Amino acid sequence: MGTKGREIVGMDVDQLLEVLNKAFADEWLAYYQYWLGAKVAKGPMKEAVIAELMQHATDELRHADMVAMRILQLGGTPVTKPGDWYKHTNCGYDAPDDPYVEKLLAQNVKGEQCAIGVYKAMIDLTKDADPVTYNMALQILQDEVEHEEDLQALVEDIQLMLGRG
Repeated sequence: MGTKGREIVGMDVDQLLEVLNKAFADEWLAYYQYWLGAKVAKGPMKEAVIAELMQHATDELRHADMVAMRILQLGGTPVTKPGDWYKHTNCGYDAPDDPYVEKLLAQNVKGEQCAIGVYKAMIDLTKDADPVTYNMALQILQDEVEHEEDLQALVEDIQLMLGRG
């Protein structure tokens, strides 16, 4: 923990650590949801969907790393047990039990929309209080907005291909 780095945070650091740990849990659950969805995907444009899901899984893992590093910088401990991710999550986890590509994409769009809300709230919380967390949240939010658009574009492509667009 950097003492000066913690000192510059103009808010309750324990509250911030709680917010960050919830985001950390979300990122791990999102990673697993994307990764497993890519493994089980079936249906039209399956290869394009798999490629997109794997890219997003990689991004979610990178986000988990960024959030974990920020938690450690602030003297906290990231959630250490995967089972506890469910206790901390904002966005939950939609198991890819139905492997049809449109179903997988809909689940992940929902997750991205939740993540956009989580990081927007984190930005609002830290805007004037913690420039380091603010900057991290802004970077992650940019990715999440891009992910939502990527997934919705795939849904549109599949619908057009199937004559539903």
